[in-house]
Amino acid sequence: MHRDKFVKWILVTVLFSCFLCLVGMTTSPAYAEPEELTVAAAADLNFAFKDLIKDFETQTGERVRFISGSSGHFYTQIINGAPFDLYFSADIAYPKKLIAEGFAVPESLYQYAIGRIVLWVPNGSTLDVRKGMEVCVDSAVKKLAIANPKHAPYGRAAVAALEHYKLTDRMTDKLVFGENIAQTAQFVQAGAADMGIIALSIAVAPTMEQLGKHWLIPADAHPPIEQGAVIVKATKNPEKAKKFLEFMKTAPARAVMKRYGFILPEEKIQR
Repeated sequence: MHRDKFVKWILVTVLFSCFLCLVGMTTSPAYAEPEELTVAAAADLNFAFKDLIKDFETQTGERVRFISGSSGHFYTQIINGAPFDLYFSADIAYPKKLIAEGFAVPESLYQYAIGRIVLWVPNGSTLDVRKGMEVCVDSAVKKLAIANPKHAPYGRAAVAALEHYKLTDRMTDKLVFGENIAQTAQFVQAGAADMGIIALSIAVAPTMEQLGKHWLIPADAHPPIEQGAVIVKATKNPEKAKKFLEFMKTAPARAVMKRYGFILPEEKIQR
């Protein structure tokens, strides 16, 4: 008898628990966390976007998830269904391709900056980057780090600069490739390379300025690094994505970009 009562008590408890779960499932959307905006961005934006996203979240109350990587890899991920809302590429050609292929919102295309590249060495290096590109052939340079030109626009700019200075044949066997421009800088920091060609936006970040020295590679040594953003057509947050793009066009946001060494599209590049 007591056993039957115990079994009934267990059944009632389980059924009541299931009921509470069902109630929770039906009412939870009212208390759900606001859906965050997912921004996939080229690695040269790492430092600038930390400041920009903080400002955006403070001003709007929105939440932003920042994913950093190579522009080419993000392009491939988007055409394969990656759940990104916004895509900031270091090469505006990728967003244009996404529009042509039906994966991005055409009217959202925005050229937000022009990037620059630099030679960078850590503080303990004996290499004098003030000598410019000729320092690449110094006997102390065993490895030169650049971003992989197959999918990183800054890597393609680095290759073009080496070609411009007729250094390609002398440096080919010394090149090490980072998956993106941030990893390229890490290679030099970690001693896996003696010197690197990295983004100015990384070299002038407060942390990096304390760790090394850089030399600005002349703009006419490589094609302009025209950078563009676009809203991914499959976004579940179109209004939030538009809001972030509009924020990027404001004077305070543009001032942050300039602080990190980016050239605004309408500005003349100092060569």
